Parts: sequence; C-alpha cells; structure tokens
Amino acid sequence: MNFDCAFAVRIVPLVLQGVGNTILVTILSFVGATVFGFVWEMLRRSHPLMHPATQFIIDAIRSTPLLVQIYFLFFVLPCYGVTLPALFVGVFGLSFYFSGYLSEVFKAGIDAVPAGQGEAAQSLGLSRRDTVVFVIAPQMLRNIAAPLGAYSISILKSTPLLAVIAVPEMQGSAFDVASDTYRYAEPMFVTEILFLILALIAVAFVTGLERRLGLSTPSH
Repeated sequence: MNFDCAFAVRIVPLVLQGVGNTILVTILSFVGATVFGFVWEMLRRSHPLMHPATQFIIDAIRSTPLLVQIYFLFFVLPCYGVTLPALFVGVFGLSFYFSGYLSEVFKAGIDAVPAGQGEAAQSLGLSRRDTVVFVIAPQMLRNIAAPLGAYSISILKSTPLLAVIAVPEMQGSAFDVASDTYRYAEPMFVTEILFLILALIAVAFVTGLERRLGLSTPSH
C-alpha cells in the first residue's frame, strides 16, 4: 500500500482532535510529577529512618516500566474493586512515574545550594520553613530549571502510551483513524510530525527560560 500524501493532509484535523488532551495531560502530569518529586525528596531528608524507605520507593518507581504501571492501575486495580477513569489513570501514572526522576532533580538542586546559605539564614533568626521557602527554594529552582524543562518534554513524548487505555490524545486519535480506514502509515506519520512540532515549541520555551535565568552557555 503506497503512502497517500493527500490522505495524510485530510486526516490532520482528525488527529488534531486529540492535541488538546495531549497538552492537558502533559501539563497536569508535569505539575503532579513536580509535586510528588518534591514530596519524595522532603521525606527523604525529613528523618534518618525515612531515608531508606523513601529511597526504596523512588528506586521502585524508576525501576518499573511506565507501561506496566499504567496497566496495573487501569486493568489490575478493577479486579480489587478500584476502577479509575482512563484520563485520571494517565495523568496519575505519568505523574507517579516521573516523580521518581524529579526527586533526584530536586536532590541535586538542593545539594547545589551552599550549606552556608541555610546556616546564615538560621543565624539571622529565620525559621526552618522560612529558610527553605525564602533562601533555599529560589536558588534550588534556578539550579533545576533546565532539567525540569527536559523532563516536561519527556512527559510529552510519553503521552502516546496512554492510547492503550483509550485516553483520547493524539496517538489515540490516530489509532481511531487507522482502525476506520485500515491505513496506518499516514496517521502515524501525521502524529509523528505533530509531536515533533509540539516538542520543538517546548524546547524553544525551555531555551527561552534558560536564557532568562542566565543559564545558557554564551556563544564564542
């Protein structure tokens, strides 16, 4: 079966029907992964006894394939009476999986802040909470801006996995077109191009953020 360029152009609006959900899932999952990742790191630092337990959870998250986690949430939990909407499973699954990686990003960002900053803040009478919020956090966020941006793009590129649980994102829309027309090359090609465009937009945004924060390497 030959590739039909005219057919590929005609189905672009059909595949684009899922772009809104793709962007929504990416944003919600990134926010969720950031929150979960920060919580894991705070728990890991909260008490010596919490460190090994939290580290085990983080390692377990990172050592299990994302698709397996999604299948567990969507297909296994209903066997025990827990049925969750596909969109919720998709967002939670991506958030939970990438939180394991973002916890390490937060760890590196916090460790990069000189210890003397916190000591100086506490010597001035700031509470532990104020020290974290007003002294450590701003410097940490500057340190982790670039890797956070990179992981946001990774989350975007992982959203096609949600097609297996019928989340109506772009890959799911492409599968719908393919199942109706029995043509797979054109829908997959269109989806690839659209994801490339979204990724390039995200890269441009992250690059602009890095320049604004003064993180980009000056050209010679």
